Amino acid sequence: MIQMLRLSALYFAVVFAVGFLLGTVRTLWVVPQLGTRVAELIEAPIMLVVVILVARAVVLRHAEGLRRGRWLAVGFIALALLLTVEFTVILWLRDLSLSEYFATRDPVSSTVYFISLCLFAVMPLLIASRRRFKGNGPV
Repeated sequence: MIQMLRLSALYFAVVFAVGFLLGTVRTLWVVPQLGTRVAELIEAPIMLVVVILVARAVVLRHAEGLRRGRWLAVGFIALALLLTVEFTVILWLRDLSLSEYFATRDPVSSTVYFISLCLFAVMPLLIASRRRFKGNGPV
């Protein structure tokens, strides 16, 4: 259990750090030039690549310690950490309430964002399953 929490925290922290940097760039430079929707849609595939790379690195470095089903728990714990920070610290920094946050979200980029959250949650399991399917040993 401790290992799952550590791996979840690692997965969350690295993805969040990159997302925070990209979000800063998006907000300060891309949004004024292209608008919120386009800026968020440009950021989404970059973050998906980050999620895949970080999940892959975490799974490959720690594959011997967890079975496949535990990787799903790692992803969902990391998602819980991400949403906790998103709905507390980030909203506080942006001076928004939770209701204002949802009211001001663009419907198109929000859909992409929520899909990306789902992928973030299941990516460790997908990577672990793929590794096992390729015959690289039990995960």
